[in-house]
Amino acid sequence: MAEFLTHHVQDLQALCHPQLRHLSTALATACRALHSEIDFTLAGLETLARVFDPPVSPRSPAREQGFLSSDPDLELLLSKISTVNHLLSSLEKKVLKSLQETVTRHNLALPSVAMAPQPAARPLAMQNFEVKVGKSQRAALTVDVESGTVTVTKRGSGSLEEVIPHGKILQLIKYQSVQSKVRLVCARENQKSLSRDFIFPSARKREAFCQLLQLMKIQHSNLDEPEIISVYVGTWNMGSTPPPRSLASWLTSRGLGRTQDETTACIPHDIYVIGTQENSLGDHQWVEFLCASLKTLMAIDYRVVALQCLWSIKMVVLVKPEHQRRISHVHTSSVKTGIANTLGNKGAVGVSFLFNGTSFGFINCHLASGSEKTHRRNQNYSDILHSLALGDKRLGGFDLTLRFTHLFWLGDLNYRLDMDVQDILTHIVKKEFQALLAVDQLNLEREKNKVFLRFSEGDISFPPTYRYERGTRDTYVWQKSKPTGMRINVPSWCDRILWKSHPETHVVCNSYGCTDDIVTSDHSPVFATFEVGVTSQFVPKEAPGSSPEALACIEWESIEVILKTTSRSKCYIEFHSYCLEEMQRSGENTFQSCDIPGFLKLGWSCKHLPVLNPILPDLEYLGDQHLLLSIKGVESCESYGECCLALRSAIGSTAQQFETFLFHRGEETGSVRGWMRVRVPRGRCGTRERLYEWISFEEEDAEPAAEPAMCPQPPPQRLRSRPRSLPEPATGYTNPAYFIFEGIPNAWLPGPGDTPKKQAESPAGGQRCRSPAGPRVPLSSEEEPWCGRPRCGPPSPSRGHALSPRRVGQHKRPKSAVLTRDTVGLGDCSLYMASQLGQLDQVSPQGRGDRQEVPLRQTHPVLEPPPRPCREGSRPLGKRGALGALDLETQPPPPADLQPARM
Repeated sequence: MAEFLTHHVQDLQALCHPQLRHLSTALATACRALHSEIDFTLAGLETLARVFDPPVSPRSPAREQGFLSSDPDLELLLSKISTVNHLLSSLEKKVLKSLQETVTRHNLALPSVAMAPQPAARPLAMQNFEVKVGKSQRAALTVDVESGTVTVTKRGSGSLEEVIPHGKILQLIKYQSVQSKVRLVCARENQKSLSRDFIFPSARKREAFCQLLQLMKIQHSNLDEPEIISVYVGTWNMGSTPPPRSLASWLTSRGLGRTQDETTACIPHDIYVIGTQENSLGDHQWVEFLCASLKTLMAIDYRVVALQCLWSIKMVVLVKPEHQRRISHVHTSSVKTGIANTLGNKGAVGVSFLFNGTSFGFINCHLASGSEKTHRRNQNYSDILHSLALGDKRLGGFDLTLRFTHLFWLGDLNYRLDMDVQDILTHIVKKEFQALLAVDQLNLEREKNKVFLRFSEGDISFPPTYRYERGTRDTYVWQKSKPTGMRINVPSWCDRILWKSHPETHVVCNSYGCTDDIVTSDHSPVFATFEVGVTSQFVPKEAPGSSPEALACIEWESIEVILKTTSRSKCYIEFHSYCLEEMQRSGENTFQSCDIPGFLKLGWSCKHLPVLNPILPDLEYLGDQHLLLSIKGVESCESYGECCLALRSAIGSTAQQFETFLFHRGEETGSVRGWMRVRVPRGRCGTRERLYEWISFEEEDAEPAAEPAMCPQPPPQRLRSRPRSLPEPATGYTNPAYFIFEGIPNAWLPGPGDTPKKQAESPAGGQRCRSPAGPRVPLSSEEEPWCGRPRCGPPSPSRGHALSPRRVGQHKRPKSAVLTRDTVGLGDCSLYMASQLGQLDQVSPQGRGDRQEVPLRQTHPVLEPPPRPCREGSRPLGKRGALGALDLETQPPPPADLQPARM
């Protein structure tokens, strides 16, 4: 039959040939069962058509002339099929139109822009704070942002004590030991300063007061470009349902956790980044709703910077109108991580841009769900890092987390709690969140260096945001019936906001919490607000070297790298920075050692490292710049790891030590350390205080650190803690590479159950930086740089610096925790590393006596600059980096419990 139809039937008209009557009969018989199926389908379609239109008799379209069948059954079948096709096509258009009209008229409908009020920009009203002055005296502080004054009024008498203009406020000191206490340092007419302490009713009131003073400084600074902006980041899994009519609590950071005080909740932010998952609304409809909501709340018509969507995953970036001209180089991207990485139900969307001279990156993701799919979520994270195309294309070879000054990662990460559900509910009722955070999968995976290396997250003081019963926030629905059986979804902190910034940059998380009144989804919306330092666009007026003016330069004394690799290839270093005209590269490494399997040690001397010349010699400009380093193989030109170094702490006449970690494609691949200095011409060393540097932290009753006997005692001084613009130092060890290379005794290593102690490590990747206590003054070429290098005293235990210190997982784990993936040991160390550490047990537990160790300076003297004599007034040892400042062979090490004091 197939052969006959192929060779003899040329068109449909031939089917009417009498010789094919048996074929017609066979087709009619075969399609007899199809009649009933089509009748059933047609009846349903006709019923559905009556919902959208008045009843009409379906008419089949006219058939082509000559298309006739000799069998009436076949003719009827063709007519029915044509009718079904016609109904389907018509219904598709009617259903889409009806859905759009229904959503618009829904009681949860989105307010249109036309409905939104058109208020003028509201001035910030004066705010009053009740404070205590001295031991018992009560007073009132009135902050008038518009006029730029702070008024102090005594309670009881009601008399006005003092009016302090913003220009007279020199410094604001926030006490660490008393969270509600603040010190105001003001200038007097006789060129002396006056300090006054105020105690607020709560820490939140103190934060609100400090934010208002910060806003006052910004508004009255008369700067052409901003130095500090506020960024709002929100994430919400909407559960495929329309949102409520109002999102006020979410957009003003009110609810549970660390929230904004009512006096500052309605201060508009400069940038809003709203990420959603399972968002069933149309893209433009969602943007219009957000803009209308912000206009209602803040009386500002925000501008859309970018909208990036992947199925139901959406991210919107909005900015104040006055900042729109400052936004440039906007890039968007998306990655699918669903089934076989082809479905967009799971994945991520990203947006990046430049705000003047500061680069921002934002990633909103929805990772794999299910308590048992931790490894799958880790893989989703890795796939996103590998595939998301954001930022400067010239930095495409660098790890995504290093391409931006500030990178914010938000979304439904879907990491769960490894604990029995009844125990979880008990801890939630008692608000024992620390016990739950100890078994949080995200914290556990970060502790193992599997995901989000060197990211930060605010303190979680709000209950798990998933899985609530819709319509209420009083009940968690943790059971879900599925065809495969009953599924358990334990309450968890699925919705998270993390960030990672370049070293020595200013970023402060002012709030981190969730709403308690938006109940349309089984997830609660989560918010976080940030105070972020930004830089201006610097453009050289003339080409470098075109004038006789001296140029700044970046010089290297030595660089040492330890890589996790089995390769033995020669390597070179690439240097990238926006302060350089083009990429620079070093020569091949001058030293190489592979004594430890799985690790490669490389070294470069100053002769094989290039002198880098920034395009501008200004100290203020260079203090905001960073260098990206990439370690590449000579043969393959592939990167073994990348890192970021800040130039700020290296500015001065003497070389400064740096040490940080190497990353590649989201994984830690090694560590790099060395000595560098940034020389600035004498006449270009003046700089001014940043707006965010006039607020600092201080311990109220801190004692001066004890100096080693070898160095002269410096004058007693009050020790200031780390400025809030710098993150807290990391703690602990997780990788023994440096221990093995440098022979650190095993007794100094913390056990698996020990709580790591605070180390004198510098912030943001191990780099040290200054801690200003007041306005900066010009630096002459003969003065000490911002961060001095002590050359005396015993070596610190941190000489054996780990490749990646622990930063999470410090919570006490409850007995009810069920951890199936716990590993005993030191992070991701190999079995060989563990065996090598075991061999070090022969060393004296006090770290003294005969030891089998090879100090770094003995084997590679080129990596260390010549020692300098100890001077009077040198800085205490607490500010030095991870490497010791004295040879291990010339001075016995301290006991294991000795920790250097930190300023």
